Amino acid sequence: MIRLLLAEDQSMVREALAALLELEDDLRVVAQASRGDEVVPLAREHDVDVALLDIEMPGMSGLDAAAELHTALPGVRIVILTTFGRPGYLRRAMEAGAAAFLVKDAPAARLAEAVRRVLGGERVIDPALAAAALADGVSPLTDREREILVRADEGGTHAELARHFHLSQGTVRNHLSSAIRKTGARNRAEAVRTAREKGWL
Repeated sequence: MIRLLLAEDQSMVREALAALLELEDDLRVVAQASRGDEVVPLAREHDVDVALLDIEMPGMSGLDAAAELHTALPGVRIVILTTFGRPGYLRRAMEAGAAAFLVKDAPAARLAEAVRRVLGGERVIDPALAAAALADGVSPLTDREREILVRADEGGTHAELARHFHLSQGTVRNHLSSAIRKTGARNRAEAVRTAREKGWL
């Protein structure tokens, strides 16, 4: 029997997915999480084989939860299941240790098959998303530019950003200017929006 953890913050979606997976003779959903920061404790407590993680969750994103789970319990296979089929998310999921990346509109049978395949050591990636990721290329943003854009999205002046990152205001301005140029945006709000759409943030 394959023991599953299902992490999804929308309870109706989570319960529907759990019900569909339970129809399979060899799959059992033994733990459910509504927050990303619940993933590792629940995976440990319930001795799960495969964790299915949504990306957008409170407490911790599914990508961060995947990285933490991969470090804490490397034997647990990770499937990212998301509404957001963005190429940048795919790359970040693979870097975080995910073995599969599927969009939520995939048929339930495909999800069940993906669970079995990752447990067998395979990687499973939505074909259309894989093609888009190759076409889109790697994120051009540096780690610092990405961090500053994320923080800038929450608001704050250059002075506040500089204090938060322990940088000079000039350095913050340079990082923001570079991020704006790399995303082809006209201002930082547009840069944030473009980077989010591509899954770079």
